Amino acid sequence: MKILITGAAGFIGSALSLRLLARGDEVIGVDNLNDYYDVNLKKARLARTADHANFTDVRVSIEDRAAMEAVFAKHKPQRVVNLAAQAGVRYSITNPHAYVDSNLVGFINILEGCRHNGVEHLVYASSSSVYGANTRMPFSVHDNVDHPVSLYAASKKANELMAHTYSHLYKMPTTGLRFFTVYGPWGRPDMALFMFTKSILAGKPIDVFNYGNHRRDFTYIDDIVEGVIRVLDNVATPNPQWSSAEPDSATSYAPYRLYNIGNHNPVELLRFIEVLEDCLGKKAQKNMLPLQNGDVPATYADVADLIRDVGFKPDTAIETGIARFVEWYRAYYKI
Repeated sequence: MKILITGAAGFIGSALSLRLLARGDEVIGVDNLNDYYDVNLKKARLARTADHANFTDVRVSIEDRAAMEAVFAKHKPQRVVNLAAQAGVRYSITNPHAYVDSNLVGFINILEGCRHNGVEHLVYASSSSVYGANTRMPFSVHDNVDHPVSLYAASKKANELMAHTYSHLYKMPTTGLRFFTVYGPWGRPDMALFMFTKSILAGKPIDVFNYGNHRRDFTYIDDIVEGVIRVLDNVATPNPQWSSAEPDSATSYAPYRLYNIGNHNPVELLRFIEVLEDCLGKKAQKNMLPLQNGDVPATYADVADLIRDVGFKPDTAIETGIARFVEWYRAYYKI
């Protein structure tokens, strides 16, 4: 297939591109290489696909309407995976406009591109952040998620609503994926594992929020990519049992679906740090801090729908995933 991936220089986008190219797909990779974090890392990720005959590198921003119209018109992708977004819960507290530009304006450009060019299936990144103030565990895609606690989360919930509108109006198959704390080699420098590793190796203290009482459903990058591919290949269909009397938020009378992709195994942050210390052979100096605005104390994915519909359950243990990250980190930074 010919597949358009936005955010192709990103953590997930780069890994997904490699997997799709390896199985014989043609990939149109869109990224603007913004400086939210180290651009050199993004370039290094792209270098892994740059020489592949079936990879096309397109440097535009998804919020650039004319540029995205031209990309869709020129390349005519069969399917689209939208991973480009302004990420980060804490960054959204101080830079809200960046989330409107990328996550809302950018997403409507993706939806319009799919609509006008006959795209067979749009798969897009949502986030576990949409669960916000929910406390019932594990988080289910069938639960109400109307109480986000950060603008980042609100923008992702908005994406789900916008996608449903297009599925309804134009019978366009769309699937939203709520990712749970993705980690692994080639990861984002603004994520905890990356920051902790850098600080511990440098002998600097790490900030441990919520006094270490966070519980996160850490999900390894390879599991995320496997889940995305299986969902991409399983085009969203209407749910014939859907009823407005008892509405199911994860499906619809329209070709619309939502899935969690998480490890279904929440881990305490202090245990996560302990495993990292073992892999690094060095203890962390911990700066214990309260819960930050926009953060939630725990995440835990119910993946029953993912297992039922595409036959996949993420299961990489943190002991394995963190060891692989540390191995990559030492090699990449020559430590």
